[in-house]
Amino acid sequence: MGVQKDRVRFNVGGRIFETTATTLANAGRNSLFGAMFDENWDLHTTTADHFIDRNPGCFAVLLDLLRTGELYIPPTIPEKLLYREALFYGLLDHVRAAKWGPFDGNMLHLSRSVPGRAPGDGTAIRAGPDGGCCVAHGSMVHVYDWMMEEHPPMNLDYQRVNDAIWVDSESIVISACERLGRDDGGMGLFSASSGELRYKFHVSHENQAKSFTGGALSFNSDYKLFSSCKGRSNEYGIGVWDQVSGQQMDFFYEAPGWSLGEADKLQWLHGTNCLLVATLFPRKDNCYISLLDFRSKSMVWSWCDVGARITDERRVRDAIAMEETHSVCVVNEYEDLGFMDLRRPGGVVRWSSRSRLMKGNMADEPCYPKLALHEGQLFSSMNDSISVFCGPDWVLTSRLRNSYGGSICDFSIGGDRLFALHSEENVFDIWETRSPPIM
Repeated sequence: MGVQKDRVRFNVGGRIFETTATTLANAGRNSLFGAMFDENWDLHTTTADHFIDRNPGCFAVLLDLLRTGELYIPPTIPEKLLYREALFYGLLDHVRAAKWGPFDGNMLHLSRSVPGRAPGDGTAIRAGPDGGCCVAHGSMVHVYDWMMEEHPPMNLDYQRVNDAIWVDSESIVISACERLGRDDGGMGLFSASSGELRYKFHVSHENQAKSFTGGALSFNSDYKLFSSCKGRSNEYGIGVWDQVSGQQMDFFYEAPGWSLGEADKLQWLHGTNCLLVATLFPRKDNCYISLLDFRSKSMVWSWCDVGARITDERRVRDAIAMEETHSVCVVNEYEDLGFMDLRRPGGVVRWSSRSRLMKGNMADEPCYPKLALHEGQLFSSMNDSISVFCGPDWVLTSRLRNSYGGSICDFSIGGDRLFALHSEENVFDIWETRSPPIM
C-alpha cells in the first residue's frame, strides 16, 4: 500500500492538529478520513488546513486511537459525547475494538449490570450482532444498543413474548402467543432502532390464513426464517418464511406421536442444511429432539425419551447441535452434560458428571440450565453462574458468577459479549474480554 508520509493539518473547532496520512489511513475506507484518499491511498488534496466544525477534545482522543490503537477517555469528556463524535467520523468500530477484545469465555470479566424497567420475570435475552441486546419481559421487548442506550420498546399486540431473534443489526423478529378469537400474536418483524412493526408473518393452511402462537425462532444465511407454530386445527409444526418479504415459503407438519409445534429451541445447521428442533421438559412430559431436512421434507435424525425409564437426573433440559463433532449435547438440571452421535439414529445419551466438582448451593428459585456454543467453547448456565467447557473432552475451564440478581434464566453470546439475564431481580449482566495491551 503506497501511503504517502505527507503531514496533514486539521482545524477542529478552532484547535489545530497535525498528523500523517499513514495515521489517517488506519481509519479505513468507510470513515470520513478514508474519503480523503484515492484508490492508491494517496491524498486527494494538498489543502493546508482541513476545517471540521466538531468537538476538538473528542477529536484528540480519536486521533490518538488511530495513532496507538489504545483508547483513553479523559474524565472531562463524557463517553456518550465521544461515541457521538466517533459515529460522525465513522470510527465506532475502532472504539468498540479498543474497549473490549475478541471473545474468549475463559478471559471474560463482568463489565456492568444493567437494571431493567419492566416488571416480572424475564423471558429471554438475545445478543445483537453489534454488541447490543434485546430483553423480553412479558409482552414487551426492550432493545439496547452497544452503549446500553435503550431504544423504544416493541410488542406484538401486547401478547406474551415467547422468543426474539436479531436477523441483522437493524431488525428483530418477535414471536408471541395467540389471542383466541382474534388475529393477534404470531410473529412480527420490527425495527431495532424505532420499535416500529414493519410486517407480520402469517400461516396459511389450505389456502386460508390462520392465527397461531409463534414459538422458538431461527434463521439461515439464505434469508429464511423458521419458527415453531401452534395453531388450533392442523397448524402444528415448523413454518418457513422469507425474512425479506415476510411471505410463507414452506411448512413442516408435525407427525402423530411427535412434537414440533411446541419446540423450545430451533438451531440451523449450516454444514448439513438441516434444522435442529428440540421440545423439552417441562413444556412436554417427554423430550423430543430431531433434525429436519426441508429439501426432502423428511426427519433425518430423531431421539426421544418416550418409553424410557427417566429419572430427574436424566431429564433433558436443553440441547444444542455440535456440527464439528457430529453430535448433540444435552444437559440435565444438575448441569451434567450428555452427548449423542448424530451419525447413529435414535442415539443413546452418554452422560458426564465432571461439572459437579464445582457445584454451588441451589438457588431459592432455580432456573433450568441453558446451553450455547461459540467458537469452539461450550457454555452452560446453572443457577447463578455460567460454566465454560473447552477441548475435545469438554473440560470445565472456568465459571462466571455475579452475586447480584439471583438465578440466570437465559443468556446469549454475540457482538463479542455475553449477556446473562437474572430471574429474581430485573437485571442483566454484560461480560466482555478485556482488550489486549498495546506493546
